[in-house]
Amino acid sequence: MGENIGREIELTVDKIAHGGIAVGRLDGRVVFVSDAIPGETVRARVSDDRKKSFWRADAVEVVQPSEHRREHVWSAAAIDRDPRGRAGGAEFGHIALAHQRELKRQVLAESLQRMAGIVTDVTVDALPGDPAVNGVGWRTRIRLHIDDQGRLGPMAPRSHSVIPVQDVPLATTAVQAATPFAERFAGLGTLDVIAPTTSEPRLVIGEQKPTVIRELVGERTFQLDDTGFWQVHRAAPVALTRAVQEAIDASIFDVRADNLDLYGGVGLLAAAVADRFGAATRITSVESDERATDHASENLAEWLGASAVTGRVERWLRDLDASASATDRNRLRSATVVLDPPRSGAGSEVMTVLGRLAPAQLIYVACDPMALARDVALAAEAGYTLTRLRAFDLFPHTHHVEAVATLTRA
Repeated sequence: MGENIGREIELTVDKIAHGGIAVGRLDGRVVFVSDAIPGETVRARVSDDRKKSFWRADAVEVVQPSEHRREHVWSAAAIDRDPRGRAGGAEFGHIALAHQRELKRQVLAESLQRMAGIVTDVTVDALPGDPAVNGVGWRTRIRLHIDDQGRLGPMAPRSHSVIPVQDVPLATTAVQAATPFAERFAGLGTLDVIAPTTSEPRLVIGEQKPTVIRELVGERTFQLDDTGFWQVHRAAPVALTRAVQEAIDASIFDVRADNLDLYGGVGLLAAAVADRFGAATRITSVESDERATDHASENLAEWLGASAVTGRVERWLRDLDASASATDRNRLRSATVVLDPPRSGAGSEVMTVLGRLAPAQLIYVACDPMALARDVALAAEAGYTLTRLRAFDLFPHTHHVEAVATLTRA
């Protein structure tokens, strides 16, 4: 293998795969092609031929363009650059914004049908303001890497090579203005640029000690570390707050049950639940990051029944399952559980224990369609049915999509 690396091939791509890569065939072999759109004929350069069953390639010329092809929103990632010198992080930037959402819908729907046997007519909704500005200017946080000359840039796709850039069009105006492209930062690894809603933008260089910032969501303020997790899109915290509130079936919500917020971070979604159902709401937020848990405790302090605990979700649930009394189990069976796991999803162990605890409903916030589909299938084995599904374009010009699913026990 390796003799085909650099070879240029011509092929038509016919679908989009998980991960945002177009799929075509050459002499019966599957070829995954970056920077192409389903329906296009492209000339592509082979970048990986190690597998007998498929190759990877990068489009270098469009022979027959899709009607949805547009000039790339980021010149540093455009098709006219050598594939090895293209900036990563905007892999859908050459596709019309509405069609990006359609491709994301296809991946989500196909994942659920293939892995969970569910047919859905879900759509992917744009966040407020994005269509008017063609989906740029939304990132309130960026991480840039530093090359051996001290220049800033993202990594190239599927590479550890830093691509120096002079702009980051997906970032907000404040983040772009604060990014010191002209400076040199040799030996420092990474540079984060963060624009909180309540203060001026800041730089976090390398392994700098975190400091506390505050983010405004509607009329509520959340404290968190500047290096901690927070939704990146300027409108995402409000959108997800509302989506989770709307996803809960109020007819089976019990304010006094042992409601849970798993992978709770600094308490954004626990607060969403408590805001909707009032001062009597009981909810426990579980998060493995101790500093995030400390912040969650402060952010949830106004609700006497709300608390935050530090623990790995799978271990915490396993211990809960092992120690729960009959009374505890009754409160858990009446509970609503919100999950916002990392990209890998909750997984078999968490879904199995939740199946045994049998809460009344699960509100699953997912940033990966295949992980969601797998976990929905696992929940079905425990008697849960997908009763509601919404999807949001929290990451324009990338292949990522966010979904909020409601699962109720039959």
